[in-house]
Amino acid sequence: MMHRLLIGRCLSALATALIPTTLTLAVLRAGGDGGELGIVLASELIPLLVLLPVGGVLADRVRPGRLALAADLVRCLSQAAIAAELLLGLNRLLDLALLSAVAGAAIAFGSPAVPRLVIAVVPGPERLRMNARIGVVTSLSSVAAPAIAGTVTVAAGPGWAAGLTAVLFACSALTLGGVRTTPGVAGAAVLPDESRTPGKSGAPGGAGVARTAEDHRSTEVARRAAGILRASGARGPRRAAGILRVSGVRGPRRAAGILRASGASSPKRAAGGQEPEPVPGASGPRRGEPQGERASFREDLAQGWQEIKARPWFLACVLAHGVWHLVAGLFLTLAPVTAVHHLGGETAWMVIVQSGTVGLVLGVFAAPRLPVRRPLVAVQAGAACYLLPMLALAVPTPAPVLAGAYFVAMFGLGLLSPLWETVVAEEVPERALGRVRSFDQLISFASRPLGLAVAAPLAGVTGVTALAVTGGVLVAAANLMAIVWQPRRHDRATAGRSRERTGTVR
Repeated sequence: MMHRLLIGRCLSALATALIPTTLTLAVLRAGGDGGELGIVLASELIPLLVLLPVGGVLADRVRPGRLALAADLVRCLSQAAIAAELLLGLNRLLDLALLSAVAGAAIAFGSPAVPRLVIAVVPGPERLRMNARIGVVTSLSSVAAPAIAGTVTVAAGPGWAAGLTAVLFACSALTLGGVRTTPGVAGAAVLPDESRTPGKSGAPGGAGVARTAEDHRSTEVARRAAGILRASGARGPRRAAGILRVSGVRGPRRAAGILRASGASSPKRAAGGQEPEPVPGASGPRRGEPQGERASFREDLAQGWQEIKARPWFLACVLAHGVWHLVAGLFLTLAPVTAVHHLGGETAWMVIVQSGTVGLVLGVFAAPRLPVRRPLVAVQAGAACYLLPMLALAVPTPAPVLAGAYFVAMFGLGLLSPLWETVVAEEVPERALGRVRSFDQLISFASRPLGLAVAAPLAGVTGVTALAVTGGVLVAAANLMAIVWQPRRHDRATAGRSRERTGTVR
Protein backbone atom coordinates (compact mmCIF):
# COMPACT_ATOMS: atom_id res chain seq x y z
CA MET A 1 0.00 0.00 0.00
CA MET A 2 2.84 2.40 0.77
CA HIS A 3 4.28 1.90 -2.71
CA ARG A 4 0.89 2.61 -4.29
CA LEU A 5 0.60 5.77 -2.21
CA LEU A 6 4.08 6.95 -3.24
CA ILE A 7 3.43 6.22 -6.93
CA GLY A 8 0.08 7.99 -6.78
CA ARG A 9 1.60 11.08 -5.16
CA CYS A 10 4.41 11.08 -7.74
CA LEU A 11 1.96 10.98 -10.66
CA SER A 12 -0.27 13.64 -9.11
CA ALA A 13 2.70 15.92 -8.34
CA LEU A 14 4.02 15.62 -11.90
CA ALA A 15 0.60 16.32 -13.38
CA THR A 16 0.11 19.34 -11.11
CA ALA A 17 3.52 20.73 -12.08
CA LEU A 18 2.73 20.39 -15.80
CA ILE A 19 -0.32 22.67 -15.62
CA PRO A 20 1.28 26.17 -15.28
CA THR A 21 3.70 25.70 -18.19
CA THR A 22 1.02 24.15 -20.40
CA LEU A 23 -1.46 26.96 -19.74
CA THR A 24 1.22 29.62 -20.19
CA LEU A 25 2.28 28.29 -23.59
CA ALA A 26 -1.35 27.76 -24.65
CA VAL A 27 -2.36 31.35 -23.86
CA LEU A 28 0.75 32.84 -25.48
CA ARG A 29 0.38 30.67 -28.62
CA ALA A 30 -3.19 31.87 -28.95
CA GLY A 31 -1.97 35.48 -29.01
CA GLY A 32 -2.81 36.31 -25.41
CA ASP A 33 -0.88 38.93 -23.46
CA GLY A 34 0.35 39.01 -19.88
CA GLY A 35 -2.98 40.25 -18.57
CA GLU A 36 -4.90 37.35 -20.09
CA LEU A 37 -2.32 34.89 -18.81
CA GLY A 38 -2.67 36.38 -15.34
CA ILE A 39 -6.44 35.91 -15.47
CA VAL A 40 -6.11 32.22 -16.35
CA LEU A 41 -3.51 31.53 -13.66
CA ALA A 42 -5.41 33.53 -11.03
CA SER A 43 -8.57 31.60 -11.87
CA GLU A 44 -6.98 28.53 -10.32
CA LEU A 45 -5.50 30.33 -7.33
CA ILE A 46 -8.59 32.24 -6.15
CA PRO A 47 -10.94 29.25 -5.64
CA LEU A 48 -8.01 27.38 -4.11
CA LEU A 49 -7.58 30.04 -1.42
CA VAL A 50 -11.31 30.51 -0.82
CA LEU A 51 -12.13 26.81 -0.55
CA LEU A 52 -9.13 25.55 1.43
CA PRO A 53 -10.88 25.95 4.83
CA VAL A 54 -13.88 24.08 3.42
CA GLY A 55 -11.55 21.38 2.16
CA GLY A 56 -9.96 21.13 5.60
CA VAL A 57 -13.32 20.47 7.25
CA LEU A 58 -14.25 17.96 4.58
CA ALA A 59 -10.88 16.21 4.94
CA ASP A 60 -11.71 15.52 8.59
CA ARG A 61 -15.17 14.16 7.73
CA VAL A 62 -14.45 11.90 4.75
CA ARG A 63 -12.01 9.04 4.33
CA PRO A 64 -8.82 10.69 3.00
CA GLY A 65 -8.35 8.13 0.24
CA ARG A 66 -11.77 8.88 -1.21
CA LEU A 67 -11.19 12.63 -1.10
CA ALA A 68 -7.76 12.42 -2.76
CA LEU A 69 -9.22 10.08 -5.39
CA ALA A 70 -12.11 12.45 -6.12
CA ALA A 71 -9.74 15.42 -6.40
CA ASP A 72 -7.57 13.61 -8.95
CA LEU A 73 -10.62 12.54 -10.96
CA VAL A 74 -11.98 16.10 -11.08
CA ARG A 75 -8.61 17.45 -12.20
CA CYS A 76 -8.39 14.67 -14.79
CA LEU A 77 -11.73 15.76 -16.25
CA SER A 78 -10.82 19.47 -16.19
CA GLN A 79 -7.51 18.82 -17.97
CA ALA A 80 -9.23 16.55 -20.50
CA ALA A 81 -11.67 19.38 -21.23
CA ILE A 82 -8.78 21.85 -21.64
CA ALA A 83 -7.08 19.38 -24.00
CA ALA A 84 -10.24 19.12 -26.09
CA GLU A 85 -10.58 22.91 -26.12
CA LEU A 86 -7.02 23.36 -27.37
CA LEU A 87 -7.02 20.49 -29.86
CA LEU A 88 -10.21 21.83 -31.44
CA GLY A 89 -8.52 25.22 -31.82
CA LEU A 90 -11.11 27.09 -29.76
CA ASN A 91 -8.68 28.68 -27.24
CA ARG A 92 -11.42 30.65 -25.49
CA LEU A 93 -10.08 32.56 -22.51
CA LEU A 94 -13.30 32.18 -20.52
CA ASP A 95 -13.31 28.39 -20.95
CA LEU A 96 -9.69 28.08 -19.87
CA ALA A 97 -10.34 30.29 -16.83
CA LEU A 98 -13.43 28.32 -15.75
CA LEU A 99 -11.71 24.96 -16.15
CA SER A 100 -8.70 26.26 -14.23
CA ALA A 101 -11.07 27.34 -11.45
CA VAL A 102 -12.47 23.80 -11.29
CA ALA A 103 -8.93 22.44 -10.96
CA GLY A 104 -8.15 24.95 -8.19
CA ALA A 105 -11.26 23.88 -6.27
CA ALA A 106 -10.20 20.24 -6.58
CA ILE A 107 -6.76 21.08 -5.17
CA ALA A 108 -8.44 22.85 -2.23
CA PHE A 109 -10.45 19.74 -1.40
CA GLY A 110 -7.68 17.22 -2.06
CA SER A 111 -4.59 18.81 -0.49
CA PRO A 112 -5.73 18.77 3.19
CA ALA A 113 -6.54 15.06 2.87
CA VAL A 114 -2.98 14.03 1.99
CA PRO A 115 -1.50 14.18 5.55
CA ARG A 116 -4.39 12.06 6.85
CA LEU A 117 -3.89 9.65 3.97
CA VAL A 118 -0.24 9.21 4.95
CA ILE A 119 -1.27 8.53 8.55
CA ALA A 120 -3.92 6.05 7.41
CA VAL A 121 -1.55 4.05 5.20
CA VAL A 122 1.95 4.44 6.65
CA PRO A 123 2.91 3.02 10.07
CA GLY A 124 4.36 5.50 12.55
CA PRO A 125 8.00 4.36 12.23
CA GLU A 126 7.93 4.92 8.46
CA ARG A 127 6.17 8.29 8.22
CA LEU A 128 9.27 10.48 8.23
CA ARG A 129 10.80 8.40 5.44
CA MET A 130 7.55 8.48 3.46
CA ASN A 131 7.24 12.26 3.85
CA ALA A 132 10.85 12.58 2.68
CA ARG A 133 10.19 10.39 -0.36
CA ILE A 134 7.07 12.37 -1.25
CA GLY A 135 9.15 15.53 -0.92
CA VAL A 136 11.81 14.15 -3.27
CA VAL A 137 9.34 13.15 -5.99
CA THR A 138 7.52 16.48 -5.65
CA SER A 139 10.79 18.40 -6.00
CA LEU A 140 11.91 16.37 -9.00
CA SER A 141 8.49 16.79 -10.59
CA SER A 142 8.66 20.57 -10.23
CA VAL A 143 12.02 20.52 -12.03
CA ALA A 144 11.13 18.05 -14.78
CA ALA A 145 7.60 19.27 -15.51
CA PRO A 146 8.43 22.54 -17.35
CA ALA A 147 10.83 20.70 -19.65
CA ILE A 148 8.29 17.93 -20.32
CA ALA A 149 5.45 20.37 -20.96
CA GLY A 150 7.65 22.52 -23.20
CA THR A 151 8.89 19.54 -25.21
CA VAL A 152 5.40 18.14 -25.78
CA THR A 153 4.05 21.58 -26.68
CA VAL A 154 6.81 22.25 -29.21
CA ALA A 155 6.50 18.78 -30.73
CA ALA A 156 2.72 18.36 -30.79
CA GLY A 157 1.00 21.41 -29.32
CA PRO A 158 -0.34 22.47 -25.89
CA GLY A 159 -3.49 20.38 -26.34
CA TRP A 160 -1.44 17.20 -26.21
CA ALA A 161 0.42 18.46 -23.14
CA ALA A 162 -2.93 19.00 -21.41
CA GLY A 163 -3.97 15.52 -22.56
CA LEU A 164 -0.82 14.06 -20.99
CA THR A 165 -1.69 15.87 -17.76
CA ALA A 166 -5.18 14.34 -17.80
CA VAL A 167 -3.72 10.85 -18.32
CA LEU A 168 -1.34 11.31 -15.38
CA PHE A 169 -4.21 12.37 -13.11
CA ALA A 170 -6.21 9.35 -14.27
CA CYS A 171 -3.29 7.03 -13.48
CA SER A 172 -2.91 8.66 -10.07
CA ALA A 173 -6.61 8.11 -9.38
CA LEU A 174 -6.35 4.46 -10.41
CA THR A 175 -3.35 4.01 -8.13
CA LEU A 176 -5.02 5.70 -5.15
CA GLY A 177 -8.18 3.71 -5.78
CA GLY A 178 -6.29 0.58 -4.73
CA VAL A 179 -5.02 2.10 -1.47
CA ARG A 180 -6.85 0.74 1.56
CA THR A 181 -6.97 2.90 4.68
CA THR A 182 -7.50 1.76 8.24
CA PRO A 183 -11.14 1.58 9.39
CA GLY A 184 -10.53 4.15 12.13
CA VAL A 185 -9.78 6.91 9.64
CA ALA A 186 -13.22 8.30 8.92
CA GLY A 187 -14.97 11.37 10.26
CA ALA A 188 -13.83 14.14 12.50
CA ALA A 189 -15.96 13.48 15.56
CA VAL A 190 -16.12 9.70 15.64
CA LEU A 191 -12.91 7.75 16.12
CA PRO A 192 -9.82 9.85 16.78
CA ASP A 193 -6.46 8.32 16.01
CA GLU A 194 -4.52 9.98 18.77
CA SER A 195 -4.58 12.86 21.16
CA ARG A 196 -2.12 14.07 23.72
CA THR A 197 -2.43 15.71 27.05
CA PRO A 198 -0.92 19.18 26.84
CA GLY A 199 1.59 20.44 29.30
CA LYS A 200 1.07 23.60 31.30
CA SER A 201 2.34 25.69 28.44
CA GLY A 202 -0.32 24.36 26.10
CA ALA A 203 2.23 22.60 23.90
CA PRO A 204 1.39 19.00 23.12
CA GLY A 205 3.67 16.30 24.36
CA GLY A 206 5.05 18.52 27.13
CA ALA A 207 4.35 17.36 30.69
CA GLY A 208 1.42 15.17 29.67
CA VAL A 209 1.56 11.47 28.95
CA ALA A 210 0.78 10.33 25.40
CA ARG A 211 -2.10 7.90 25.24
CA THR A 212 -2.37 5.21 22.59
CA ALA A 213 -4.71 5.45 19.64
CA GLU A 214 -6.62 2.37 20.82
CA ASP A 215 -7.26 3.93 24.22
CA HIS A 216 -8.78 6.98 22.59
CA ARG A 217 -10.92 4.94 20.24
CA SER A 218 -12.34 3.03 23.20
CA THR A 219 -12.85 6.22 25.20
CA GLU A 220 -14.59 8.06 22.38
CA VAL A 221 -16.86 5.14 21.46
CA ALA A 222 -17.67 4.56 25.12
CA ARG A 223 -18.53 8.23 25.60
CA ARG A 224 -20.74 8.10 22.55
CA ALA A 225 -22.53 4.94 23.73
CA ALA A 226 -23.08 6.30 27.23
CA GLY A 227 -24.48 9.55 25.85
CA ILE A 228 -26.88 7.68 23.55
CA LEU A 229 -28.16 5.49 26.39
CA ARG A 230 -28.66 8.40 28.78
CA ALA A 231 -30.51 10.42 26.15
CA SER A 232 -32.78 7.46 25.32
CA GLY A 233 -33.52 6.36 28.88
CA ALA A 234 -32.70 2.77 27.93
CA ARG A 235 -33.86 0.01 30.25
CA GLY A 236 -32.54 -3.53 29.88
CA PRO A 237 -29.75 -5.11 27.80
CA ARG A 238 -31.88 -5.79 24.72
CA ARG A 239 -33.19 -2.24 24.59
CA ALA A 240 -29.62 -0.91 25.04
CA ALA A 241 -28.25 -3.15 22.28
CA GLY A 242 -31.03 -2.09 19.91
CA ILE A 243 -30.35 1.58 20.46
CA LEU A 244 -26.63 1.09 19.95
CA ARG A 245 -27.23 -0.87 16.74
CA VAL A 246 -29.34 1.98 15.37
CA SER A 247 -26.54 4.40 16.20
CA GLY A 248 -24.00 2.32 14.31
CA VAL A 249 -22.77 0.05 17.13
CA ARG A 250 -23.37 -3.53 16.02
CA GLY A 251 -24.35 -6.39 18.33
CA PRO A 252 -24.80 -6.92 22.09
CA ARG A 253 -21.20 -8.09 22.47
CA ARG A 254 -19.90 -4.91 20.89
CA ALA A 255 -22.27 -2.89 23.08
CA ALA A 256 -21.13 -4.75 26.19
CA GLY A 257 -17.50 -4.17 25.27
CA ILE A 258 -18.15 -0.47 24.82
CA LEU A 259 -19.92 -0.23 28.16
CA ARG A 260 -17.08 -2.08 29.90
CA ALA A 261 -14.58 0.30 28.29
CA SER A 262 -16.58 3.20 29.68
CA GLY A 263 -16.57 1.67 33.16
CA ALA A 264 -20.31 0.91 33.05
CA SER A 265 -21.05 -2.71 33.97
CA SER A 266 -24.72 -2.46 32.96
CA PRO A 267 -27.02 -0.41 30.73
CA LYS A 268 -28.59 1.10 33.82
CA ARG A 269 -25.23 2.40 35.00
CA ALA A 270 -24.43 3.62 31.50
CA ALA A 271 -27.73 5.45 31.29
CA GLY A 272 -27.26 7.16 34.63
CA GLY A 273 -23.51 7.11 35.12
CA GLN A 274 -20.85 9.65 34.36
CA GLU A 275 -19.13 10.03 31.02
CA PRO A 276 -15.43 9.32 30.75
CA GLU A 277 -13.44 12.49 31.18
CA PRO A 278 -12.93 14.28 27.85
CA VAL A 279 -9.43 14.43 26.45
CA PRO A 280 -8.03 17.95 26.99
CA GLY A 281 -7.79 19.93 23.80
CA ALA A 282 -9.75 17.38 21.79
CA SER A 283 -11.93 18.66 18.99
CA GLY A 284 -15.26 16.98 19.49
CA PRO A 285 -18.76 17.70 20.73
CA ARG A 286 -18.89 20.20 23.56
CA ARG A 287 -20.13 19.26 27.00
CA GLY A 288 -23.91 18.95 27.00
CA GLU A 289 -24.20 18.24 23.27
CA PRO A 290 -25.48 14.92 21.94
CA GLN A 291 -22.38 12.77 21.57
CA GLY A 292 -23.57 10.86 18.52
CA GLU A 293 -24.39 13.88 16.37
CA ARG A 294 -22.00 15.38 13.87
CA ALA A 295 -21.03 18.99 14.41
CA SER A 296 -22.08 21.60 11.87
CA PHE A 297 -19.64 23.02 9.35
CA ARG A 298 -19.23 26.21 11.37
CA GLU A 299 -18.60 24.23 14.56
CA ASP A 300 -16.06 22.01 12.81
CA LEU A 301 -14.28 25.09 11.47
CA ALA A 302 -14.28 26.71 14.92
CA GLN A 303 -12.98 23.52 16.52
CA GLY A 304 -10.16 23.43 13.97
CA TRP A 305 -9.21 26.98 14.94
CA GLN A 306 -9.31 25.99 18.61
CA GLU A 307 -6.86 23.18 17.86
CA ILE A 308 -4.53 25.78 16.31
CA LYS A 309 -4.91 28.22 19.23
CA ALA A 310 -4.15 25.41 21.67
CA ARG A 311 -0.77 24.99 19.96
CA PRO A 312 1.04 28.38 19.92
CA TRP A 313 4.13 26.69 18.49
CA PHE A 314 2.16 25.69 15.39
CA LEU A 315 0.70 29.15 14.81
CA ALA A 316 4.11 30.81 15.26
CA CYS A 317 5.73 28.40 12.80
CA VAL A 318 2.98 28.74 10.20
CA LEU A 319 3.14 32.54 10.25
CA ALA A 320 6.95 32.38 9.97
CA HIS A 321 6.62 30.01 7.02
CA GLY A 322 4.23 32.49 5.44
CA VAL A 323 6.98 35.12 5.70
CA TRP A 324 9.34 32.62 4.03
CA HIS A 325 6.98 32.21 1.07
CA LEU A 326 6.55 35.98 0.81
CA VAL A 327 10.32 36.55 0.71
CA ALA A 328 10.76 33.65 -1.73
CA GLY A 329 8.35 35.46 -4.04
CA LEU A 330 10.54 38.56 -3.80
CA PHE A 331 13.68 36.57 -4.62
CA LEU A 332 12.15 34.73 -7.58
CA THR A 333 11.12 38.06 -9.08
CA LEU A 334 14.26 40.10 -8.42
CA ALA A 335 17.00 37.48 -8.80
CA PRO A 336 16.36 36.57 -12.47
CA VAL A 337 16.52 40.22 -13.52
CA THR A 338 19.71 40.80 -11.53
CA ALA A 339 21.35 37.62 -12.83
CA VAL A 340 20.53 38.34 -16.47
CA HIS A 341 21.65 41.98 -16.42
CA HIS A 342 24.57 41.93 -13.96
CA LEU A 343 25.82 38.38 -13.29
CA GLY A 344 26.36 36.83 -16.70
CA GLY A 345 23.03 36.48 -18.44
CA GLU A 346 20.53 33.65 -18.66
CA THR A 347 23.19 31.00 -18.06
CA ALA A 348 23.97 32.51 -14.66
CA TRP A 349 20.32 32.34 -13.66
CA MET A 350 20.01 28.73 -14.80
CA VAL A 351 23.05 27.80 -12.69
CA ILE A 352 21.48 29.49 -9.66
CA VAL A 353 18.14 27.71 -10.19
CA GLN A 354 19.72 24.30 -10.66
CA SER A 355 21.91 24.73 -7.58
CA GLY A 356 18.78 25.42 -5.57
CA THR A 357 17.10 22.34 -7.01
CA VAL A 358 20.06 20.15 -6.06
CA GLY A 359 20.05 21.61 -2.55
CA LEU A 360 16.33 20.97 -2.16
CA VAL A 361 16.58 17.33 -3.24
CA LEU A 362 19.61 16.68 -1.04
CA GLY A 363 17.90 18.31 1.94
CA VAL A 364 14.79 16.18 1.57
CA PHE A 365 16.95 13.08 1.16
CA ALA A 366 19.00 13.94 4.27
CA ALA A 367 16.07 14.83 6.56
CA PRO A 368 15.33 11.31 7.88
CA ARG A 369 19.03 10.47 8.16
CA LEU A 370 20.46 13.38 10.15
CA PRO A 371 20.71 13.19 13.97
CA VAL A 372 18.08 15.86 14.71
CA ARG A 373 17.51 16.27 18.46
CA ARG A 374 15.06 19.17 18.23
CA PRO A 375 13.00 18.83 15.04
CA LEU A 376 11.20 22.16 15.30
CA VAL A 377 14.48 24.02 15.77
CA ALA A 378 15.82 22.31 12.65
CA VAL A 379 12.65 23.27 10.77
CA GLN A 380 12.86 26.94 11.68
CA ALA A 381 16.63 27.18 11.23
CA GLY A 382 16.24 25.70 7.77
CA ALA A 383 13.71 28.37 6.88
CA ALA A 384 15.91 31.14 8.31
CA CYS A 385 18.70 30.12 5.89
CA TYR A 386 16.86 32.07 3.18
CA LEU A 387 18.62 35.11 4.63
CA LEU A 388 21.78 34.05 2.75
CA PRO A 389 20.59 34.35 -0.88
CA MET A 390 18.75 37.57 -0.06
CA LEU A 391 21.96 39.16 1.25
CA ALA A 392 23.91 37.80 -1.73
CA LEU A 393 21.30 39.35 -4.03
CA ALA A 394 21.57 42.69 -2.24
CA VAL A 395 25.30 43.11 -2.97
CA PRO A 396 25.02 41.51 -5.64
CA THR A 397 27.71 38.84 -5.30
CA PRO A 398 29.12 36.90 -8.28
CA ALA A 399 26.87 34.18 -9.67
CA PRO A 400 28.76 31.26 -8.02
CA VAL A 401 28.41 32.87 -4.59
CA LEU A 402 24.70 33.54 -5.10
CA ALA A 403 24.27 29.97 -6.37
CA GLY A 404 25.99 28.61 -3.25
CA ALA A 405 23.82 30.73 -0.97
CA TYR A 406 20.69 29.57 -2.78
CA PHE A 407 21.87 25.96 -2.47
CA VAL A 408 22.10 26.33 1.33
CA ALA A 409 18.68 28.00 1.53
CA MET A 410 16.99 25.28 -0.51
CA PHE A 411 18.81 22.56 1.45
CA GLY A 412 17.21 24.11 4.53
CA LEU A 413 13.82 23.97 2.83
CA GLY A 414 14.45 20.31 1.99
CA LEU A 415 15.06 19.57 5.67
CA LEU A 416 12.03 21.60 6.67
CA SER A 417 9.37 19.88 4.58
CA PRO A 418 9.46 16.23 5.77
CA LEU A 419 10.32 17.14 9.37
CA TRP A 420 7.45 19.61 9.54
CA GLU A 421 4.96 17.17 8.02
CA THR A 422 6.00 14.48 10.49
CA VAL A 423 5.95 16.72 13.58
CA VAL A 424 2.50 18.09 12.73
CA ALA A 425 1.15 14.59 12.10
CA GLU A 426 2.49 13.48 15.49
CA GLU A 427 1.29 16.46 17.50
CA VAL A 428 -2.11 17.29 15.99
CA PRO A 429 -4.99 14.86 16.63
CA GLU A 430 -5.72 12.95 13.45
CA ARG A 431 -9.41 13.87 13.54
CA ALA A 432 -8.49 17.59 13.23
CA LEU A 433 -5.44 17.27 10.98
CA GLY A 434 -7.23 18.27 7.77
CA ARG A 435 -8.50 21.55 9.21
CA VAL A 436 -5.19 22.40 10.85
CA ARG A 437 -3.17 21.64 7.72
CA SER A 438 -5.58 23.59 5.50
CA PHE A 439 -4.74 26.72 7.53
CA ASP A 440 -1.03 26.01 7.01
CA GLN A 441 -1.55 25.57 3.26
CA LEU A 442 -3.72 28.68 3.04
CA ILE A 443 -0.96 30.87 4.46
CA SER A 444 1.62 29.29 2.14
CA PHE A 445 -0.47 29.46 -1.04
CA ALA A 446 -1.43 33.10 -0.41
CA SER A 447 1.99 34.43 0.59
CA ARG A 448 4.02 33.35 -2.46
CA PRO A 449 1.82 35.11 -5.07
CA LEU A 450 1.76 38.20 -2.86
CA GLY A 451 5.56 38.30 -2.89
CA LEU A 452 5.62 37.85 -6.66
CA ALA A 453 3.10 40.67 -7.10
CA VAL A 454 4.69 43.30 -4.85
CA ALA A 455 8.37 42.66 -5.66
CA ALA A 456 8.67 44.90 -8.72
CA PRO A 457 6.66 47.87 -7.33
CA LEU A 458 8.56 47.79 -4.04
CA ALA A 459 11.92 47.50 -5.79
CA GLY A 460 11.00 50.54 -7.87
CA VAL A 461 10.45 52.54 -4.68
CA THR A 462 13.24 51.25 -2.40
CA GLY A 463 15.73 49.71 -4.81
CA VAL A 464 16.73 46.06 -5.07
CA THR A 465 19.44 46.28 -2.40
CA ALA A 466 17.23 47.72 0.34
CA LEU A 467 14.36 45.37 -0.48
CA ALA A 468 16.60 42.29 -0.52
CA VAL A 469 18.21 43.19 2.82
CA THR A 470 14.81 43.89 4.38
CA GLY A 471 13.40 40.61 3.09
CA GLY A 472 16.38 38.62 4.32
CA VAL A 473 16.28 40.14 7.80
CA LEU A 474 12.52 39.64 7.94
CA VAL A 475 12.62 35.93 7.03
CA ALA A 476 15.44 35.22 9.47
CA ALA A 477 13.86 37.18 12.33
CA ALA A 478 10.41 35.63 11.89
CA ASN A 479 11.69 32.06 11.86
CA LEU A 480 14.24 32.50 14.65
CA MET A 481 11.58 34.15 16.83
CA ALA A 482 9.40 31.11 16.23
CA ILE A 483 12.24 29.00 17.68
CA VAL A 484 12.22 31.12 20.83
CA TRP A 485 8.45 30.57 21.06
CA GLN A 486 8.88 26.79 21.34
CA PRO A 487 8.97 25.25 24.82
CA ARG A 488 12.14 23.16 25.06
CA ARG A 489 10.28 20.16 26.48
CA HIS A 490 8.09 20.07 23.38
CA ASP A 491 11.06 19.40 21.12
CA ARG A 492 12.50 16.87 23.55
CA ALA A 493 9.24 14.96 23.56
CA THR A 494 8.97 15.10 19.77
CA ALA A 495 12.56 13.98 19.30
CA GLY A 496 12.00 11.12 21.72
CA ARG A 497 9.00 9.89 19.77
CA SER A 498 10.94 10.25 16.52
CA ARG A 499 13.78 8.13 17.90
CA GLU A 500 11.34 5.45 18.97
CA ARG A 501 9.49 5.44 15.64
CA THR A 502 12.24 5.84 13.07
CA GLY A 503 15.51 4.82 14.64
CA THR A 504 17.09 7.50 12.42
CA VAL A 505 16.26 10.80 14.13
CA ARG A 506 18.34 10.70 17.29
